[in-house]
Amino acid sequence: MTEREIRKGIRELSPLDVYRFLPRIPPVCAECGERNCMAFAAKVVNREVNIEGCRPLLSEKYRKEYAELKVLLAPPVKEVTVGTGDGSVKIGGKLVMYRHEFTYHNLTPIAIDVTDEMPESQVLERVRAVEGFKYNYIGRMVNLDMIAVRSTSDDAVRFATTADTVAKATKLPLILCSLNPDTMEAALGLVYQRRPLIYAATKENWAQMAELALKYNCPLAVFAPNDLNLLRSLANTLTKYGLEELVLDPGTFTSEGLSDTINNFTTIRRNAFKGGDDLLGYPILGTPMTVWLEKDADREVLQWREAYVASMLMSRYADLLIMHSLEGWVLLPNVILRFNLYTDPRKPVSVEPGLKAIGNPNENSPVMFTTNYALTFFTVEADIKSGNVDCYLLVVDTEGLSVESSVAGRNLTAETVAEALKNTDVEARVKHRLLLIPGMAARLSGEIEEMSGWRVLVGPKDSSGIPAFLRDNWPPKKK
Repeated sequence: MTEREIRKGIRELSPLDVYRFLPRIPPVCAECGERNCMAFAAKVVNREVNIEGCRPLLSEKYRKEYAELKVLLAPPVKEVTVGTGDGSVKIGGKLVMYRHEFTYHNLTPIAIDVTDEMPESQVLERVRAVEGFKYNYIGRMVNLDMIAVRSTSDDAVRFATTADTVAKATKLPLILCSLNPDTMEAALGLVYQRRPLIYAATKENWAQMAELALKYNCPLAVFAPNDLNLLRSLANTLTKYGLEELVLDPGTFTSEGLSDTINNFTTIRRNAFKGGDDLLGYPILGTPMTVWLEKDADREVLQWREAYVASMLMSRYADLLIMHSLEGWVLLPNVILRFNLYTDPRKPVSVEPGLKAIGNPNENSPVMFTTNYALTFFTVEADIKSGNVDCYLLVVDTEGLSVESSVAGRNLTAETVAEALKNTDVEARVKHRLLLIPGMAARLSGEIEEMSGWRVLVGPKDSSGIPAFLRDNWPPKKK
């Protein structure tokens, strides 16, 4: 089987395909922590573990098998690393074209630009704003990822000085943007240790940019606006030149050319997956910030355009975005969209089950429960906190399903609630045996009382009503 055939068949991989390359040392070496090689192979196929977890496979004896496994498991879209150590991001590395087929890996980094014509104070202010952009979304912190340093002056000294200023101010990965090889080298000479992405090689400068990428061991972006044949030809030339880490930029046109932009992104990704075209099997870079080239529009209109172009490109396979706006209303929808695109569609986003103390509960405080679906849990938690309620919240394991869904699917039953109560020390924390249950689980009330021995109070269907409900009904009257 050729490498291309292997990659085209990546979705059809079975544990047996991986198993035949493993050492299979009798009886069981267990160095990977699994009960046997087949169990390890199953996790490899599901991308839960890396093949490097099999230590014998890394020995000289199995060098050939290791090499063949690396080819077998290589994603159709190659993975490229920008930066070093903790200050790095991985882009690309996609295994499937559509997220419902498996899941997407390596979130699309969002880079914010600075230019070498900005005052140093403004450059540093923008860097601090990027680092400070953080938002807790259903228990996960979303943020921005990179800084793109742009040469708008085409002055090598100014560009190098700005790149050096940014590199000293942040550990975030960098993109250096200039089409002038001399200007690019001036900056690379100061910050090459950070392994920035070089932007960009074109049909005019590809040889000089390729030399810089090889000399400084940096990934290289390839730019051919609205010309996929040229983009592919440049990728072919650069790979033959010895470059392995490329990023493709087919151009981002945000007005009349937006449909061409979306079509180009889609064509690149389709040819990599459906056509087995290795030369287009690289991460794709989008630049929604090009909306700012339109000088005749209002600032708010340009921000709005940048926001929707970014969301469209992210949905259409962009592996890296460069943006200009720092306003929250532009960025927040996109980082949340990114979070949702890159969750595993096979696994609901969930939290750890168990007993949570909210506020400062005491022995007379209410006890209530919810499910471990992350959106449900964090919504309930936020509603309780906003109402200044001190209570114990029991999080029941429903395999990440909401209350209504888990009741309908029998993931939430009287037995699971009773078991969850038994597995915590809540009975030692409160004097009463009163359990407030969600209104959506009202039909389980009788069974819960019978199974757990706790008296049940049926609460509101929406958690926003919990504070008002407790004000009117807690402590409950004795029967």
